Amino acid sequence: MKEAPVHTVITEAEQVILKPDVEGAEEEDCIVITRKALEEIERIRQNNNIPQEYGLRMGVKAGGCSGFMYSLGFDSEPRPDDAVFDLDGLRVFIDSKSLFYLMGVRLDFIDELMTRGFTFQNPRAVRTCGCGNSFSA
Repeated sequence: MKEAPVHTVITEAEQVILKPDVEGAEEEDCIVITRKALEEIERIRQNNNIPQEYGLRMGVKAGGCSGFMYSLGFDSEPRPDDAVFDLDGLRVFIDSKSLFYLMGVRLDFIDELMTRGFTFQNPRAVRTCGCGNSFSA
């Protein structure tokens, strides 16, 4: 049986860095989740009575005006092809296809007068749409 890769999590004051164990991955391929995003994820979990053992599923799927859309949600268990990161009680699940597109992404949460929501900053995106939720690579 193939041994599951060990993915590294680096916790800093303002963000958490997910370092995938992927052959050829470099420092700029890390996925960053800001503290603001983590706080909002926890608020959503509590407000919707989502069990503590559920993990955050980050993903990319076909759609949107630019070709791909980001997705966030909660899932009870990882799937067989998921990369799993443990952030001190919050597990993050990313399927192998999405992992490729999410490498280098920064997930943040903005709560301003005219804008409120999660934002994905993707240095690999060739084109994004005005809503910021879809991209092409």
